[in-house]
Amino acid sequence: MTAQRHTAVGTDARRPPFHIWLVKPTRYDDDGYPLQWWRSIIPSNSLACLTGIIEDALARGVLADREVRIEVVDEIHSKVDAAKIARSIRRAGGGFVGLVGVQSNQFPRALDLARDFRSGGVQVAIGGFHVSGCLSMLKAMPPELVEAQDLGVSFFAGEAEEGRIDEVLVDAANGAMKPVYNWLGKTPHLEGAPLPLLPKAQVDRNINRYASFDLGRGCPFECSFCTIINVQGRKSRFRTPDDLEAIVRANAAQGVSRFFLTDDNFARNRHWEPLLDRLIALQDEGLGVRMAIQVDTLAHRIDGFIDKCVAAGADQIFIGLENINPDNLEAAKKRQNRVEEYREMFLAWKRHPVVITCGYIIGFPNDSYASVMHDIEMLKEELPVDTLYLNYLTPLPGSEDHRRLVDTGAWMDPDLNKYDLNHRVTHHPTMSDEEWERAYRDAHRSFYSWDHMERILRRMAALGSNKKKTTVNRLLAYREAVRLEGVAKLESGYVRIKRRTQRRPGLPRENVFAFWTGYGAHLVHALGGSLVTYARLYRMMRRIVTDPDRFAYRDRAISADTGDGASPLIADTRATDHSQRRTARAKAA
Repeated sequence: MTAQRHTAVGTDARRPPFHIWLVKPTRYDDDGYPLQWWRSIIPSNSLACLTGIIEDALARGVLADREVRIEVVDEIHSKVDAAKIARSIRRAGGGFVGLVGVQSNQFPRALDLARDFRSGGVQVAIGGFHVSGCLSMLKAMPPELVEAQDLGVSFFAGEAEEGRIDEVLVDAANGAMKPVYNWLGKTPHLEGAPLPLLPKAQVDRNINRYASFDLGRGCPFECSFCTIINVQGRKSRFRTPDDLEAIVRANAAQGVSRFFLTDDNFARNRHWEPLLDRLIALQDEGLGVRMAIQVDTLAHRIDGFIDKCVAAGADQIFIGLENINPDNLEAAKKRQNRVEEYREMFLAWKRHPVVITCGYIIGFPNDSYASVMHDIEMLKEELPVDTLYLNYLTPLPGSEDHRRLVDTGAWMDPDLNKYDLNHRVTHHPTMSDEEWERAYRDAHRSFYSWDHMERILRRMAALGSNKKKTTVNRLLAYREAVRLEGVAKLESGYVRIKRRTQRRPGLPRENVFAFWTGYGAHLVHALGGSLVTYARLYRMMRRIVTDPDRFAYRDRAISADTGDGASPLIADTRATDHSQRRTARAKAA
């Protein structure tokens, strides 16, 4: 268990200290063990935000008469011992546990932890998208929320800025937390809001030491599978350039310069230009920020947007492609995606040294096994996508799709642990369950075939990109997380951790020999398979980038569409990352 921040506020010796534990739960794997890694990939922005919000509240004098200590734990890479935490709170004389940013697939684990905390006499509050989504969209509380409330667990729905956490802290200190703190009806402003900031020790447990921040919340679109519009609202709200600079400098003071910008669609931030200008100025000052960002398929139509993103340090781009079938996009109300512009959009990004990942959903009503495989082949041949993040169409609680299925009484898998986008949890209108699952498996296998991965590396070399190591590492991670670990890349990490004594209630504890034999065999298989794949990809990459004719390679995906498909996207571009970014900054200026 890694408690990674201690904050002491107030010195009144007449009252015992008050301990706040902020815990980001993980989910269970298919064998019932908490999904954990020696090093994880995605930092929890919810955990970063709430840590900053509570520290701001304490600095403003909330609980000024108490000594307050905050402990921050992300279970994706750290052990959470509920009994030990409960004992520490009782010894301290008071406190509470906040289960932070709990998604639907993490709710079963969160509820089990809450049950253990409550049996130890500890106050517990749960927040995050599952609680907020259910309370915002459903007419009645679902059974798992009723069960939590029967245990005496409190809920926090909505966002906690603008002092909304103060009431929770005061009530917890008085031992009288309310059943529900519901702020869904009013979204807070973000200008000058407390900074999201994880402790350095927490960041160090993420691969490549990525931190995170958000610059905007809310989305104007109305995709039926999305939960954001029903939790964070349709009205967009933004942080300021001064806020952004403060976030970067606070992280730089900890030696952190790599970030996931968690905005669902940064291109829709109407303040994108002054925000990027501030980052460019910080780059020129020597704060070498690197970012992974999410944008929509229309970002290339914003004049200067791509050049400035690259100049500001964005080198990994996530695009919600979702599908290439126009009928599917229309059915999901994702009307902003215009299939006829996809190629133009990718070519605009590929004029820079970036790695592009696309989200892609399988299981829209018009899909069939044959159509899915056809569409994947078209995508491979026509679009210069580096990695593909494949998901099942999933009715996440908080989405319009979920509410519609609840209202009609349609079957949905009752195990929330499977609502991770990588398990099938409903029936398809035309495909059988087996066909849908086979389409998912075969689409992944097809995109990450050796032939296509070689094509991706050839495109990278032909375009003069210097993202050789990054491209190889991303191909390895996206391919093998699914193939060897049975999880999506974004919830994977380095070296799987399993603890025999921590298993989902209702499943038997394995005997020592069976557990360690199975766990050891899995580690050998997963680590060995990954090393073999990495070695083969690395040799392939070295062969391609040392080929004197590498710049002559062309295919439809990296050729500008002039009618005959023969015009190259880019001529001989052998620039280094430094010179390309310098050129991008000059263009942006």
